[in-house]
Amino acid sequence: MSVVVELRGLHKRFGAVEVLKGVSLSVRRGEVVAIIGRSGSGKSTALRCIDALETIDSGEIEVCGHRVHDSALDRAQLRRDVGIVFQSYNLFPHLTVAENIMLAPVQVKKLPREQARQLADEVLARVGLSDKANHYPEQLSGGQAQRVAIARSLAMQPQVMLFDEVTSALDPQLTGEVLEVMRQLAQQGMTMVLVTHEMAFARQVATQVVFMHQGRVWEQGPPSLLDHPATEELRAFIANGL
Repeated sequence: MSVVVELRGLHKRFGAVEVLKGVSLSVRRGEVVAIIGRSGSGKSTALRCIDALETIDSGEIEVCGHRVHDSALDRAQLRRDVGIVFQSYNLFPHLTVAENIMLAPVQVKKLPREQARQLADEVLARVGLSDKANHYPEQLSGGQAQRVAIARSLAMQPQVMLFDEVTSALDPQLTGEVLEVMRQLAQQGMTMVLVTHEMAFARQVATQVVFMHQGRVWEQGPPSLLDHPATEELRAFIANGL
């Protein structure tokens, strides 16, 4: 499997605070990489750097052939290849579910509206929401809205999907709905990098777990490392149920 995401020696500061301290990570096509760690460990910042939502101070990032650290980066082209879903759904309230999904394919990819609507129907079927195409966001539950946000990213047909704590604002039942969609995407071979606090999901679905601590990759390996941590820091993190 080819490497589709590679971080090499990332350093990132916010003012006087060094958030990333030499982070390196490789993700191969079809892998599901779960990044775990305490709040403030740098995991979400690292994820946002992959999609050029944050700029790095030093290091290199290559994603799907794009040199993200290069000042000449074509961000629009990068975001055709990389989808990202956040904790907040960011759906446009005045647009229907289908219209929210069609927006980027029409405006960015210049698809005809009829073709974009067909695409919207296809991705809604993938997330189990075919019956919600003509609903508005206010008519959805939190879990449904998050699944629409995933469908919206899928409509751009990305090579890599990034998920940043997408279930942290949801109750357990709604969390289960969203995680099931992500599990299905993994089974279909989607390359995924997710920041998560869902340890059971990481154990069951991830091919690689990365534990970040104090701005560094502290431990990484197969999900079994959660049962046999090598460092006291990861043992303490798991014991606290964080």
